[in-house]
Amino acid sequence: MKKVALASAILASLAAGTVNAATVYQDDDKSLSIGGRAEARFNLSDANKGADGTDNAFKDKSRARINLKGKAKITDQITAFGKYEVELADGKKELSKVEIDEDTGELISTYKEADKVQTRYVYAGFDTQAGAFSYGKQDSAQVMLTDYTDILATFGGDGVDLVDGNKDKRENNFLYAGEFNNFTVSANYIAENNNDDKDSDSYGIAAQYAFPFGLSLGAGYVSGQDGVDVDANQYNLAASYEFNNFYAAATYASGEDGNTDLTGYELATAFKMNQFIAQAAYNFKQSEDGGVKTDKVDYFVLEGIYKFNKNLRTYAGYLFNQIDGEDDELQMGIRYDF
Repeated sequence: MKKVALASAILASLAAGTVNAATVYQDDDKSLSIGGRAEARFNLSDANKGADGTDNAFKDKSRARINLKGKAKITDQITAFGKYEVELADGKKELSKVEIDEDTGELISTYKEADKVQTRYVYAGFDTQAGAFSYGKQDSAQVMLTDYTDILATFGGDGVDLVDGNKDKRENNFLYAGEFNNFTVSANYIAENNNDDKDSDSYGIAAQYAFPFGLSLGAGYVSGQDGVDVDANQYNLAASYEFNNFYAAATYASGEDGNTDLTGYELATAFKMNQFIAQAAYNFKQSEDGGVKTDKVDYFVLEGIYKFNKNLRTYAGYLFNQIDGEDDELQMGIRYDF
């Protein structure tokens, strides 16, 4: 997920799965590496009751990922690259929708089988002295900003994705990314797919600057459509600070989706103590339509990660939901990166 080189030692530690990849072939002109993870995890919450057709608060959320990355030299100034990443799950049934029976007034739950195999990324492009140009299913330009606070192993990343064009893993995505000393700029265009009845094209641009004393600042803007004749846009502001083993970050977003005004922000902090990382985050998202404000996301998270080595870690996180009627959640897991 981290397209830009990670300056933070803490974030680099959290993203270890991306640096553990094994090089299976390399010569003077090209290379191929393979990596991934096996992650056994579960969630405990009253929100899970009925999701599997039983009154059970336990929900398994185990998954595995495999990725392939390749590079090939074309000239001294141009290098071709490509990436493919897939996620494998168990395909268990998930709650699709809940309806009220008009005759009896009872709730009717509809379940669907989750995808067992899901392509997360597939893209290819050219890396030049002027920057990298690529096309495929990949992150929007805004992800380098939302990554400031999307650092948790369990929850998070729910506050500032207000419109579709702001999110990661976007299909039909043309992306440019350039790094110039401490300045990074990224721009993308997501084309409407003629096989999709949803008009969802968008464009965006984002930039960040990393100061030498641990402070990074970023800003971005995305505009497009989130449906037929539904205009959508948002702007993002992000800041992070790192000092030794301490990291803190904040992201803020504001935008519109049709006639609905949207606002969101996230706060995150991490502290590394040898092999243990303590983290906390707050996510908030609110919509306003016709003068009526509705909280969509409002929660705190406390999380701990213990890394046995660069390959194996275990973690636990607790989500304190602040929205009336919504349930708290506990999530735990063990993850092996290869």
